[in-house]
Amino acid sequence: MDTTLFQQLLGEFFGTMILILLGDGAVAAAVLKRTKSNNGGWLMITIGWGLAVTIGIYAASWLSPAHINPAVTLGMAVAGKIGWNLVIPYIFAQVVGAFAGAVLVWLNYIPHFGATDDESAILAVFSTGPAIKGSKWNLLSETIATTVLVFVLLAFTLGEFTEGVLPVVIGLLIVAIGISLGGTTGYAINPARDLGPRIAHQLLPIANKGSSEWEYSWIPIIGPFIGGTLGALIFMAMNV
Repeated sequence: MDTTLFQQLLGEFFGTMILILLGDGAVAAAVLKRTKSNNGGWLMITIGWGLAVTIGIYAASWLSPAHINPAVTLGMAVAGKIGWNLVIPYIFAQVVGAFAGAVLVWLNYIPHFGATDDESAILAVFSTGPAIKGSKWNLLSETIATTVLVFVLLAFTLGEFTEGVLPVVIGLLIVAIGISLGGTTGYAINPARDLGPRIAHQLLPIANKGSSEWEYSWIPIIGPFIGGTLGALIFMAMNV
């Protein structure tokens, strides 16, 4: 890809911003009061996230590898697909993009935040949380889901896809992970997806918000990083 580092960082920033705008937007549409899709349910949210990933990749892939996920960036570095010198800059751009996307979600749904008095629903728009709290099990769930994500993404690099189709297939992978594995923690599988919006939740003057629950925030960061590394290592062990 013949682009400058600045262009690649722009791609990761805007791709992640669109990912969060559409993904967290789907959550907001489902859980905030008085939206036309209130109570849309888990299937609506998982499909929304799958489409958000697809569109985010299309939006960014002409500028960058469109990882739009620090765990994917780490996994690609472990597998030798990108240089280690790109890891920190990419992750920074992704987290900032995720923060910007969360701000846009808030702006789009301001009246609905005002109409919603459920603090947990408001936090869910921005960040993930466990259905049953238990640090070791929540961490394991995020690790397993992200291991699947990164391993399959690397497996995709060995296949042949009709030009332009791969982002759609990746979106279907996100939906599959969400339906099958995401019911435990809300499947962050992306440290930027959780951290950037959680910072936005902390800083923005969101009506009726409660705690940002920072005590849980390490799990959707560490779990995906472990999973991304494991996915890459398993791929490398098999691809010898």
